Amino acid sequence: MAEIKVPELAESITEGTIAQWLKQPGDTVEKGEFIVELETDKVNVEVISEEAGVVQELLAAEGDTVEVGQVIAVVGEASGSSTKSPVEADPAEADAPVKDVEAAPKQQAAAPAPVAKEESSSTERTIASPAARKLAREKGIDLQAVSTVDPMGRVRVQDVEAHSNAPKQAPAAPAAPAAPKAAPAPKAADDRVKREKMSRRRQTIANRLLEVKQSTAMLTTFNEIDMTNVMALRSRKKDKFFEDHDVRLGFMSFFTKAVTSALKKYPYVNAELDGDEILLKQFYDVGIAVSTEEGLVVPIVRDTDRKNFAEIEATIGELAKKARDKKLQISDMTGGSFTITNGGVFGSLMSTPILNGTQVGILGMHTIQKRPVAIGDEVQIRPMMYVALSYDHRVIDGKDSVGFLKTVKELIENPEDLLLES
Repeated sequence: MAEIKVPELAESITEGTIAQWLKQPGDTVEKGEFIVELETDKVNVEVISEEAGVVQELLAAEGDTVEVGQVIAVVGEASGSSTKSPVEADPAEADAPVKDVEAAPKQQAAAPAPVAKEESSSTERTIASPAARKLAREKGIDLQAVSTVDPMGRVRVQDVEAHSNAPKQAPAAPAAPAAPKAAPAPKAADDRVKREKMSRRRQTIANRLLEVKQSTAMLTTFNEIDMTNVMALRSRKKDKFFEDHDVRLGFMSFFTKAVTSALKKYPYVNAELDGDEILLKQFYDVGIAVSTEEGLVVPIVRDTDRKNFAEIEATIGELAKKARDKKLQISDMTGGSFTITNGGVFGSLMSTPILNGTQVGILGMHTIQKRPVAIGDEVQIRPMMYVALSYDHRVIDGKDSVGFLKTVKELIENPEDLLLES
């Protein structure tokens, strides 16, 4: 018999939430097979079973918070599964000589106990998530009476909640015919609101964003970039680039290289405040914000000063895929020195991005929009992008913030200079 415990997740993470049980009591599990998915502040972690056998018991329900080292499930040997326990409980019956074939059916008919036991355990045989079972026990609901929309017939928490709400009004109608007609008014208002518990990751994101807003002197400065030249260069080179490197040439590599060059020129934007000391980082690890179903995550592209365009594009693509497949590791998201976020992919024209953790700068890219622009004495229609730099004014003055953003603008508008610097 083996205990499934919450493993060490990371130095700063001491607990997690049961996101989904991948095995249920009675299911067979192989050694090294995933048994449960945990949601932590930063990533989802799948926990394996160290022993092959049968899942005997789940000690935590989906949605429960569990701590590192806590036992959350028990796996026993296959031979010890509950399906064989009735035979072991009555060895005399197994060893008894067969004298009368008709005696056994008569014995079973005379004993009502097994039937009662079967009826009492019918709820246990209903397919339901641990969280649904827990809620049903608390509310005193028979799971067999709960309707479910799941095609596999599995009862979920939402089904139990819907069942617990619906019957409460039905019995009230016969007792007092006049009263129930007045009661639905407040209930109708409640039905228009769906209450949903925030996921652990959403709570973490909310707390950290609030902490940044309250603990930094954050300010945002804006500029706009004429994307004509970089778009033309990308259009000319993208096919050859793909043939040579098997990766597509996007705008993110241009902005990453431009940011890296600007960080070298304005080192305080690549810093961190630690008490009354400023930590000037001598490395360039740029975080690229990626949107997932669970929320925004920021994996890090390491050593952007040493990577070429193809390496940056390949790394961004790999990290984005890991993020969407929930395969990111804690090490993929720690230690960044600056962040780039691109609201333009959702159509955002302008925004003020919030600083990421202890970093003092973040660049916000936005959608490319054709606008009339004065070029010399002429007005031309150009593809323009607004960019925003949010920064911690305690570390960075206006001169450095404006100079940093102006450097990024100049490099993107003259991509040949960017290629020479790389």
